[in-house]
Amino acid sequence: MTKIFIDGSAGTTGLRIAQRLSERRDLELISLPEERRKDPSARAEALQEADLAFLCLPDDAAREAVSLAGDAQTAIIDTSTAHRVCEGWLYGFPELPGIRERLFGAKRVANPGCHASGFVALTAPLTASGILPSDALLCAFSLTGYSGGGKKMIAAYEAAGRDPLLDAPRQYGLSQCHKHLPEMQRYGGLDTAPVFSPVVAPFYSGMEVSVLLHAEQCKGGVSEIADVYRERYGGPVIRFAEEPGEEGFLSAGAFRDRDCMQISVSGCPERIVLTARFDNLGKGASGAAIQNMNLMLGLPECEGLVL
Repeated sequence: MTKIFIDGSAGTTGLRIAQRLSERRDLELISLPEERRKDPSARAEALQEADLAFLCLPDDAAREAVSLAGDAQTAIIDTSTAHRVCEGWLYGFPELPGIRERLFGAKRVANPGCHASGFVALTAPLTASGILPSDALLCAFSLTGYSGGGKKMIAAYEAAGRDPLLDAPRQYGLSQCHKHLPEMQRYGGLDTAPVFSPVVAPFYSGMEVSVLLHAEQCKGGVSEIADVYRERYGGPVIRFAEEPGEEGFLSAGAFRDRDCMQISVSGCPERIVLTARFDNLGKGASGAAIQNMNLMLGLPECEGLVL
């Protein structure tokens, strides 16, 4: 039976992966007692024993974990930012051309960031098709539930008598140095990183990433973009929606607790809005990691996913 170890199983992403995998009968989870969960020697032993390990850790701890794995043949999926644009690591977004095939048997896979997943899904097909030039200067925003901020942010939002400022959406990443920008630029097929405005709102999970375009930036309009998305995203995980709205609205929470993503395009002849909706903990984190694991192990891609 395939042995799986989750290094960082107490974090938000690790907890959801552990919950999903605990229901599987084709996998064996390696677990450490609480008192040894951060012990380097115990972690090294588990990492080297596992057939596949998930790293659900801060960046520095993820780099340490790779070192602890040593020369073992353990396949690793890193959910941190540490290796997403590093040589020798495969960017684990199966819907990019050629990635699904390369995942089988891969040993080092970087799980995409949540905001980046939506942005790359929207832009990569358009730059590849030539509809959007690689030198396009883009603006994007992303609405996210507070679970994406980890345990500290979850505790702040769920505390009794919380700060009233948390009752409204809050913009962040104001320095334009968000940690997802390098992967957004590289895998979106762009010469320049976008101006990116993430917004955290008082709901637990869900995400809505939008890219805003003037028609003169594109070689084609809404119908041409829809044709590209329709051809690229027929499922099973990412699907193009012809009519995505809820009576003129798009809720960022529409795909909470699911591992799929919905892609849409709307607008008028002059202005175009590209939108990706998904769960920041699903296709934006844990669901994507399980999808990658399935492909790496040669298992059915959607095994254990909630679509």
